[in-house]
Amino acid sequence: MSIKTATLNGVATIEIARPEKKNALTVAMYQAMADALNAAQADPAVRAVLITGQPGIFTSGNDIEDFMSRPPGSGSASAESPVFQFMRALVGIDKPVVAAVTGAAIGIGTTLLLHCDLVYVSDEARLAMPFVSLGLVPEFASSLVVPRLLGNVKAAEKLLLGDPFTPEEAVEARIANAVLPAGEVVNHARRVAERFNALPPGAVRETKKLLRRAGTDDVLKTIAIEGELFSARLRSPEAMEAFQAFFQKRKPDFSKFS
Repeated sequence: MSIKTATLNGVATIEIARPEKKNALTVAMYQAMADALNAAQADPAVRAVLITGQPGIFTSGNDIEDFMSRPPGSGSASAESPVFQFMRALVGIDKPVVAAVTGAAIGIGTTLLLHCDLVYVSDEARLAMPFVSLGLVPEFASSLVVPRLLGNVKAAEKLLLGDPFTPEEAVEARIANAVLPAGEVVNHARRVAERFNALPPGAVRETKKLLRRAGTDDVLKTIAIEGELFSARLRSPEAMEAFQAFFQKRKPDFSKFS
């Protein structure tokens, strides 16, 4: 297992810990994160959740080989897959979620941040959503949330072209709260998470619900719509070419597709 969890001083920490694979996420890791979020939700001693990665890397996104060997299905089968369990758990938790982005955050490494309450990025961070270049479509309601944050034309740069964010752009785009030196970002995020120990938990939970109330239904509906398309695209010839090129360490050739 490459997800480390611990609860200390009211903060449940979920650490992505697979540095040898650039913190690429497997099906088992998604299940572990979903279980950790659900456990934090149920534990009255937990006042906040902290999600982080290893020094220099948050996550490079999905482990392509693992994902292709066990792709999410369609319909109800897709809804019960670990990746969608994780998405629903993160959207549904009513306790504050703080993220510390310690380096590259690719694909779902960026889109999961859209559903955290407070996000701090290191000065070495690089965020990107290169779904189209892999023959895929956006996920985790990013096709809904990113245009709301950036507007349509800037969202097209990030989702159609896959242009990355600098740390400063992430703050400007309202995805992150602040940029910090790489060696300080996790400790800072933990200190912020621990501040909830001194706040009334009921008021915190109800305020988070108020902040999120207008968009939750739309987010869940968009996750389902994107999930169906994403699952279908995983089996598309374009995605097969992109994945083969990835494993063969070459540029994909999409010239034969129309």
